[in-house]
Amino acid sequence: MSASGGKMGPSLTQEILSHLGLASKTAAWGTLGTLRTFLNFSVDKDAQRLLRAITGQGVDRSAIVDVLTNRSREQRQLISRAFQERTQQDLLKSLRAALSGNLERIVMALLQPAARFDAQELRTALKASDSAVDVAIEILATRTPPRLQECLAVYKHDFQVEAVDDITSQTNGILRDLLLALVKETEPNYQVLIRILISRCETDLLSIRAEFKKKFGKSLYSSLQDAVKGDCQSALLALCRAEDM
Repeated sequence: MSASGGKMGPSLTQEILSHLGLASKTAAWGTLGTLRTFLNFSVDKDAQRLLRAITGQGVDRSAIVDVLTNRSREQRQLISRAFQERTQQDLLKSLRAALSGNLERIVMALLQPAARFDAQELRTALKASDSAVDVAIEILATRTPPRLQECLAVYKHDFQVEAVDDITSQTNGILRDLLLALVKETEPNYQVLIRILISRCETDLLSIRAEFKKKFGKSLYSSLQDAVKGDCQSALLALCRAEDM
């Protein structure tokens, strides 16, 4: 898989990412989701409803969808634990046995912790063909630093390899160097950032900025603001020069 900046056809993911710059600037960030915490939440009622949905006469897919697509991820995790405590059964395994196809995939994704879901999707993308490169880019470039670090920890635990090792072996080019510098695990690679920004600021840094924004849905300037700390932040930002809207 190559992420060297070669021409790629537009994808739905890239189209969505192209609008994230605007979303990241709103004071309401974090309230823009379509799925909110369910206010009248009862973990017992939801666990019982799911139990009836998979043990009754036929699988009640509508009930399963209604519960899981109307609860936040935190609430879904509470339901899963309550189901285990009350039935001595694993909810994810029980639903997997009851469902199939794309609905099974959706339900499995909804019930996983966010970091594990990201880690699995990242692994699949890095091991897939060139058509999946935008998936890896989306995950690495749009997650908050704490969520990304948790994803990297889960990745290492589940697959017995560092995500940065897979990224290094499966991608290439300047964009890979920048991406690794920003997401490599607690410190960014200042040597890479300094080398690229200084060596390219008088030649083609504007092009690199544009390609970075195009591929990652987030400007290089704001990415540096998030990742770089200390005295050198102002210097690197000055070299980068400006936000790409």
